Formats: sequence, C-alpha cells, structure tokens
Amino acid sequence: MKLLDFEVGINQPFFLIAGPCVIESETLALETAAYLQQVTEDLGINFIYKSSYDKANRTSTSSFRGLGIEEGLRILQKVKDEVGCKVLTDVHEDTPLNEVASVVDMMQTPAFLVRQTNFIQNVCKQGIPVNIKKGQFQAPWDMGNVVAKAREVGNQQITVCDRGTSFGYNTLVSDMRGLAQMRATGCPVVFDATHSVQQPGGQGTTSGGQREMVPVLARAAIAVGVSGLFMETHPNPAKALSDGPNSMPIDKMGELLKTLQGLDDWVKNGGLLEDKLINNAKN
Repeated sequence: MKLLDFEVGINQPFFLIAGPCVIESETLALETAAYLQQVTEDLGINFIYKSSYDKANRTSTSSFRGLGIEEGLRILQKVKDEVGCKVLTDVHEDTPLNEVASVVDMMQTPAFLVRQTNFIQNVCKQGIPVNIKKGQFQAPWDMGNVVAKAREVGNQQITVCDRGTSFGYNTLVSDMRGLAQMRATGCPVVFDATHSVQQPGGQGTTSGGQREMVPVLARAAIAVGVSGLFMETHPNPAKALSDGPNSMPIDKMGELLKTLQGLDDWVKNGGLLEDKLINNAKN
C-alpha cells in the first residue's frame, strides 16, 4: 500500500511514527521533530512526526491535555513547513475533523473509540490516511470489522495499530501472535511500543509505565514482522507533561532504531516463517 509518499507493507522496511505525546511548546515540537527527522534520514527510515494538540483521554482533569486545537495546529503546520516532515495527531469525537485534516498528513483514532462506528467513519471520510488503534479490550481479529467500517466510506489508506491488551488492573500485555493475526485485515500493521508498556491509571491520577521495556517489545514486534512502529519519545521523559513513564528518551532513539532496522531487514529478507508454514499447509 502507498502511504503518503512511500510504500508500506509486510515486505517493506518498517516506517516510524514518533514524537512527544502532547505538544508542550513550539520549541519542543520543532526541536524533537528536527532531531527525529535527522536520525531517520541518516538511517533511511520513513518518518511521520506525532504529537497531540489535545489528549481527551487523560486519567484526571488535573492532567495536562495539550495546547488546544488552534495553537496545536499552528505548531504542527510550522513543523511541516520548517522541518519538512509529515505529521500525525490524535482526533476525538468532538474534533472538527475537516479543520485538522487540512493541516495534518495522517490522523489517529484512540483505542477507546475503536467501536464508535460514526466516529471511525467520519474520520475516514476526510480522505487522508488513518491509523486506527485496536482497543485494549479487543481481540486482534475484531479489527476486521473495524476496517470494514472504515473502508465503507471509500478510504483505503488505513493502518491498524496494536497498543497492548488489558490484563488485570493497571496492566497491559502484548500478545505477539496478534500482530500476525491482524494482517488478515489487509492493512499494514503498526505496533505501539510505548503505550504497550503503559500502566493505565497506575499512579492514581496519572498513568505509570515501564519505559525500560520499550526496546524489549519493539524488538519482539519487529521479529514478528510489522509494517510500522509507533513510539512516543521526549528529551526528558521524567519531566514530560504526558506519558513520561512510558516514553523513550529521545537521545536513545537512534541506537534503538539502528538495532531494529537490522532485525527488520534480517526477518523480511529471510521470509516470514509463519507465512511459509501457512503456504505449505495449503499445498
């Protein structure tokens, strides 16, 4: 599938969606976008910058949500103009979708809203690519129905994203089989390596996380075979205004991406074993 201006799929090198969880300031957005753009250019990785102008699904009303749509979209436009990268942001049920779609290159639907038919279809009607996150409460194969709804409105540029599955209180688990099973949707599969280590509501009024496990799950997902990776990253995760506990330190991204790139190349050039087993079974 062609996504924006590059090809994506299980036989293509992985692409990256990355950036701070929320737009904290214009300076942070421009600096992190420029840094990630340079790192991915050096490695030859297709890159989409992600940051949210508003996070409506925070644990508490006291949590920082972002700078709002007007200021947030202004900053994202500036990132596009000055850094030259593609940009993605989250949208919600009350989002003026046409306004957001006029600025960003790709939109993302939150996992909690994956079953909202009108919302999913209205987002996809905007005619730009959409990254649909699998609900933490869903089986991987349930995404087939979600994708069918999305495609009914004529949008074929759909990616599906796994961010872990609820496993008891304040805990998520990543079932790597699900990444292979989600390929049955016919969409490129993206793995969210940072939200998968989140501990929702785990700190009372905020979510916790295990950022040290991000490389572990990212390597595992690449070994399974995915089309893209999603990672939130910040220059100082301990001081990030949203999702700091599960964000990757931005100065570690280059080293991690280089490792993942080598593993991705080895896996895909060798052929995916489960696909070979399926083909042998059919023959």
